[in-house]
Amino acid sequence: MTPKLVIVGTVALDDVTTPFGSVSRALGGSAFYGAIAASYWTSVGVVAVVGTDYPEEGLALLASRKIDARGIERSSEKTFAWTGEYTYDLNTAITRETRLNCLLSFDPKVVEHYPRPETLFLANIDPEIQGRILDSLSARPALVALDTMNYWIESKKEALLSVLRRVDLLTINESEARMLTGEFNLVRAAAAIREMGPKVIVLKKGEHGALVFFEGGVFASPAMPLEVVKDPTGAGDSFAGGLLGYLTRHGRITPEFLKQAAIVGSAMASFCVSDFGTAGTKSLTTEQISRRIGEFGDLTGFPRIDAGERRL
Repeated sequence: MTPKLVIVGTVALDDVTTPFGSVSRALGGSAFYGAIAASYWTSVGVVAVVGTDYPEEGLALLASRKIDARGIERSSEKTFAWTGEYTYDLNTAITRETRLNCLLSFDPKVVEHYPRPETLFLANIDPEIQGRILDSLSARPALVALDTMNYWIESKKEALLSVLRRVDLLTINESEARMLTGEFNLVRAAAAIREMGPKVIVLKKGEHGALVFFEGGVFASPAMPLEVVKDPTGAGDSFAGGLLGYLTRHGRITPEFLKQAAIVGSAMASFCVSDFGTAGTKSLTTEQISRRIGEFGDLTGFPRIDAGERRL
């Protein structure tokens, strides 16, 4: 059986240092973080590649979340690895080293493992590969979402523009949106991206939450103010996984459900940043998630304000 949500992306080993600690060879990658967050809401399959050095612990964690890992190939090379550091400005990662390793020969075979997903998330990989995946599909999923980054905008913009014409939803951070469009104002940038193809734009703003632009409106989802923030690695992927998992679960992409999904995504991101790697998201309970979503309601709700004429 094909999982409802299929995520194509990276599975990685990360070395991360923040002012609050460090971790070595932590389980990470866009598909890994996204799949774990989404798994609380819908069935998930992952298409990725790992190397000979990838620990069985990673696959066991996916299995514990009932995530379908048939699409994860084992390469004779080493696993994609990233070394990064954060200062007290946790919005900005400082990359110390990137070792592509098995990613250099990654040729994802989505259809062989998952022929008919309801939702396909093309996480942050080469836009030429993203395009080939869409070409291989025998039937278009109900929802196609895509993520990208500054490297692809700079190096393969034409390929990225080509694949953008074929997707429904784009997740992108604010600096990347400005780079892609040349517009500094984010409202104008989102409008420009919608002209490129995707009708739903999710602008990730780090510790300031996210903006969701859709036909006729925009929704601002805040980030949860937390006393403990240890590691922002994977927060954006966890946000996307929560958002797409919720949309897939309900099978509707209306303004109402987009707003709800954005809050779910923000909730999953808030769990992610509370610890290193996937420690904050891998073993949540329904009660914990419900409580956090309720806290978002308390954070954003306010009573009706009378804006009537002032009386002296």
